[in-house]
Amino acid sequence: MISTAAVATTGPTAAERNEREIRPLNLAALSALAFGIGIVTGIGAVLFRDLIGLIHNLLLLGTVAVDYDANLFTPLSPWGPFVILVPVVGAVIVTFLVNNFAPEARGHGVPEVMDAIYYNSGRIRPVVALVKSLASAVAIGSGAAVGREGPIIQIGSAIGSTLGQIVRMTPGQRITLVAAGAGTGIAATFNTPIGGVLFAIELMMPEVSVATFLPTALATGTATFVGRLFFGSQPAFLVPQVSPLATVDATTALTLVLYAVLGIIAGLAATAFIRGLLLAEDLFDRIGNRYIRHMVGMLMVGALIYAFAVGYGHYFVEGVGYATIQAILLGHLTAPGLLLLLFAGKIFATSVSLGSGS
Repeated sequence: MISTAAVATTGPTAAERNEREIRPLNLAALSALAFGIGIVTGIGAVLFRDLIGLIHNLLLLGTVAVDYDANLFTPLSPWGPFVILVPVVGAVIVTFLVNNFAPEARGHGVPEVMDAIYYNSGRIRPVVALVKSLASAVAIGSGAAVGREGPIIQIGSAIGSTLGQIVRMTPGQRITLVAAGAGTGIAATFNTPIGGVLFAIELMMPEVSVATFLPTALATGTATFVGRLFFGSQPAFLVPQVSPLATVDATTALTLVLYAVLGIIAGLAATAFIRGLLLAEDLFDRIGNRYIRHMVGMLMVGALIYAFAVGYGHYFVEGVGYATIQAILLGHLTAPGLLLLLFAGKIFATSVSLGSGS
């Protein structure tokens, strides 16, 4: 005989039943909370960038200062060839922070936020914001070839989720605050309020309506204003003025074809980057000890940035890489051979940095 217990199905948990009974906040209250998220995340973005500057200057240059313009190349380190070991020191600190305090802070940041939205009702532990800030600042400041986009997205999302867990609201409204937090991180860091909203809509929101769009737009606009108070209103990159396309003729048609070719090449490059990253993760996972795994990876990155410094005068692929982008935009880097080398070197350095545990 089959027992009743063997065929019984598992019903919703007490927490799930309680959340179903919660009355949703009105739009004005949700928008007010989003406004607060914009302020907090905007300030958080400022502190995060200052922390990156402090660690960068301390570990790479041996000075105590928070001033750091990522659009300028880092001066050559006074440590000489021992700069190779700076990313290794950062690897030890990052691994300690992530393993002991918030394992979910490991990795890129965006997939972890999407996982929380779609599989955990928008719940992210509050400690993630702090650990992600510290670990990412150490990683970027010590030379890991990673950007500050993913970290600030996860930081802003953790702030939104924390507020959504403190104030009683439906899971859908909490997810809206998580998405708003992600958008505010992008907006405050890059001075792009519209970009922040579009990012949240395209990647984070399960559905778009007035009740989700308005709080997100309010949060990103507020975060952008806070960011401009500290960073100024200049764009993330200085782009030389580009002449508009003339009336349609043979030259214009050829230019448009070249843009299409560029899109194909960029798509192939993106595929190569994603597959290279997955390959690096698989290879480094074979090293059981997480400390050794990350130290080996960052030793490889340290050797690469020093090789670039010896051969070409700059570290190029260390950190966020904005200085290289700015130099290319201004026409300071035009040698095809060096550009191809930088293309391959950045893919390698980023894949190894993230794949080994940054």
